[in-house]
Amino acid sequence: QVQLVESGGGSVQAGGSLRLSCTPSRGTFSGKALGWFRQAPGKEREGVAFISTGESTDYADSVKGRFTISRDNAKNMVDLQMNSLQPEDTAMYYCAAKESRLPILYVSANKYTSWGQGTQVTVFA
Repeated sequence: QVQLVESGGGSVQAGGSLRLSCTPSRGTFSGKALGWFRQAPGKEREGVAFISTGESTDYADSVKGRFTISRDNAKNMVDLQMNSLQPEDTAMYYCAAKESRLPILYVSANKYTSWGQGTQVTVFA
């Protein structure tokens, strides 16, 4: 497993935007499926956005049309652009990675083997 490092969290007013980024502490994202998850206090971790090695994407229904996941293998980075943020988006956001020889989307947290420490996103009304 490789340690991942997230950045870009913060506090924003409802309707605002934030962009999260994630990069591995060593190695590369090439050949890995990637995902963003979040966990709010008192709630279970939930999947937010996913991207395969073939750059197919999928999103939780709650963020479709507002969040965009993207990857740049040359820069060894995966981003999550979050627009029209709402207070219910408040959570700790985690980046995750999984070795994947096939361009498959993985939406379940238990499939991922590498995780970051998380970055806090707070949206106030």
